Amino acid sequence: MHDIKRGTKVKICGLQDVEVLKSMIHLPVNDIGFVFANSRRQISPVKASELLGQLQEWDGIEKPRSVGVFVNPDLEQLETVMSVAQLDVIQLHGQESPAFCKAVKERFQTSIYKVMSVRTDCAQDEQSMNLEDYADVIDSLLLDTHDPQYGGGSGTTFAWDRIPFYREWTARHGIELIVAGGLHADNVEQLIKDYKPDGVDISSGVETDGVKDIDKIVAFVERVKQA
Repeated sequence: MHDIKRGTKVKICGLQDVEVLKSMIHLPVNDIGFVFANSRRQISPVKASELLGQLQEWDGIEKPRSVGVFVNPDLEQLETVMSVAQLDVIQLHGQESPAFCKAVKERFQTSIYKVMSVRTDCAQDEQSMNLEDYADVIDSLLLDTHDPQYGGGSGTTFAWDRIPFYREWTARHGIELIVAGGLHADNVEQLIKDYKPDGVDISSGVETDGVKDIDKIVAFVERVKQA
């Protein structure tokens, strides 16, 4: 959960390269995300296991938690991944029901991040009508910009004035609120100052030509901690 002394947590998503991960071991990063859904950042369970091994070398009191990103998986797919790569968190980025979230949490004894795709227009956000049903089965609510193909990961921001509704709901239920979608070093301070999320999640905003850029990662983390 959010801690004033520790500040806003940082999640770097879409890691694929061991050398990039090695170069990050001195940074105050809380979560490292590995994508198992259909994406140009998708990795195999075996590759994820290799990257998880690198997390054991993390320099600090607490190593980051490993987060596996899935879109509408079934339990068989999750079993296949978890049997090879023991993840700390399962992030569900599709239209997964509260019952499915609960089943996953109980089966794998992991934390659950549930993604809410926030539209940039006036249309109803996915699943916001039955948000209450998720209150007892998720640990974090992650807001991302709606993308019709992948559900998220579009690299664009949504209307941040939608955040307070979710901020109130998560605070009321003791659930962490994480914001993603088009973040980068030049806009994350404003987000944190204006809306005070518990955490921020970034992927494309720390890439150059589709590859994770350690300089951009460092700059982003520094801006978050300054805010």
